[in-house]
Amino acid sequence: MSYFSKNDALQRGYNAYIDSAVDDMGTQMDIGLLVMEPGDTYVIQEPEKETAVLLFAGEVTYDWAGHVTEAHRPDCFHDEAFCLLAPRKTKIVLTAHEHSELYIQKTLNDRDYEPVMYTPETVQVQHAGANGELMGCMRREIKTFFDYDNAPFSNMVLGEVLNFPGKWSSYPPHHHPQPEVYFYRFDYPDGFGAGFANGEIFKTGHNGCAVINHGFHSQAAAPGYAMCYAWGIRHLEGDPWLKTRIDDPEHAWLWKPDANEHIFQD
Repeated sequence: MSYFSKNDALQRGYNAYIDSAVDDMGTQMDIGLLVMEPGDTYVIQEPEKETAVLLFAGEVTYDWAGHVTEAHRPDCFHDEAFCLLAPRKTKIVLTAHEHSELYIQKTLNDRDYEPVMYTPETVQVQHAGANGELMGCMRREIKTFFDYDNAPFSNMVLGEVLNFPGKWSSYPPHHHPQPEVYFYRFDYPDGFGAGFANGEIFKTGHNGCAVINHGFHSQAAAPGYAMCYAWGIRHLEGDPWLKTRIDDPEHAWLWKPDANEHIFQD
């Protein structure tokens, strides 16, 4: 199965989506959503795994290795993110001050490094499709917290994509050898979209999770609904994700600057 959702079964506390000890579907990562209420405290201390903790929405205190950050993010559609990346053995204490939801991603890593807090000031943002390519149909914001360029010590990559209503992202269709996980958020709980991956087409929804472990992939949000999704990649041994993108040759012509010039011509 390449897409699944626990939306109806989400509980206060940690909600596991992928457990690498049971069935990681090739991701080599643990993926979960932490739901916290005011006053809740949650502790993470993994003996062998590095951990990324991304605030989707809410107000949380991050406390780790003698450092404290007060993070407030009303939502992921209007506000930039806070994301902590910490190596194995690091004790992370999260304290919620309002209803908060956090995406958590872990993987094995025997390297020790200094934890890094990525803040709204350090998020890398690419305004893709903003010059009217394909009549504006693939306009989106690609946000990267960390990848091989700025965190070569990590075995993971993590970012977000802001997919505008009715637009496409991960487009034109492409693939890469490294498996990828998408975790979806919509600005309205009933929002939806469509994903194309692993030779399948699936309906995406709020708090849904997709695993892409082979084939070309792309996706779209329904008109009227904004979609924001975390995208996480685990580097392969000897083959890290270096912004790797292999375009589907059938659709490579879409990169031409005049790809849609023939449309609606007089």
